[in-house]
Amino acid sequence: MNKLISLYLVLLLNHNNNQALIEVFKTYLKGKGNYTEEELEKVASVAVIKKVRKRQYLTQEGDVAKNHAFVTKGCLRTYTVDEKGIEHILNFAIENWWIGDRESIQTGHPSIYNIDAIEDSEVALISKEKFDRLCIEVPAFNDMINNILQKSFLVAQNRIHTFISLTAEEKYLSFLEKFSHLNMRVPQSMIASYLGITAETLSRVRKQIVKR
Repeated sequence: MNKLISLYLVLLLNHNNNQALIEVFKTYLKGKGNYTEEELEKVASVAVIKKVRKRQYLTQEGDVAKNHAFVTKGCLRTYTVDEKGIEHILNFAIENWWIGDRESIQTGHPSIYNIDAIEDSEVALISKEKFDRLCIEVPAFNDMINNILQKSFLVAQNRIHTFISLTAEEKYLSFLEKFSHLNMRVPQSMIASYLGITAETLSRVRKQIVKR
C-alpha cells in the first residue's frame, strides 16, 4: 500500500510539474502573438514535456530529428565534433528559446549535429506533423514561427560577419553584449568553441579585459 501511495505521489508531482511547464509555454505564446484561448489550448495540447539531464542528448549525430523543442527550463547546445574530436558549437538555447535541427526535421535526413543539455533541462516537444498542422490551422502560430525564422537568418548573417571580421577580443565583447545572460551559465570552454577560438585564447582575452 505504501508503495502505491508513493507511486501516486510521484505521478501527481510529475503531472503538476508538467502542467506548470506547459503554462510557461502558454505564457510565451501569449507574448508572441494574438492567440485566442482555444488556439492556446490547441498549441499547448500537442506539446510533450521531456526532461533532459545534464550531458544527456536530445538529438545525436546520425539521428533523424523528429521534434521541434521549446526550452521551458535549463540550457542546451547544438554542436558538431570534427575528426580530431574538437567540438564546434553552433548555438545555445535557454528558457523561452527554440532548439532543434530544422534541416533534419524538414528533410528526414540524418542530423549532422548533436544537441545535449549543459544543465538539467526540460523541453516542450512538438512533432513535425503536429507542428506543420499548427502552422496551417493557427495563423498566430504560423506568424510567430515566420518571425523566428527571419530573426534566426539575421542572427546567422551577423555571426558570419563576426567570424570573418572581428578579432578574438571583439568576438568575446560582442558575445557579452548580446548574450550576457549566458556568460555565467555556460563554461568558458564552450563559449570559446562558440566563438571559434581556443580556450587559451579566450582566457588571455579575459585577462586583458580585466587589467583595463
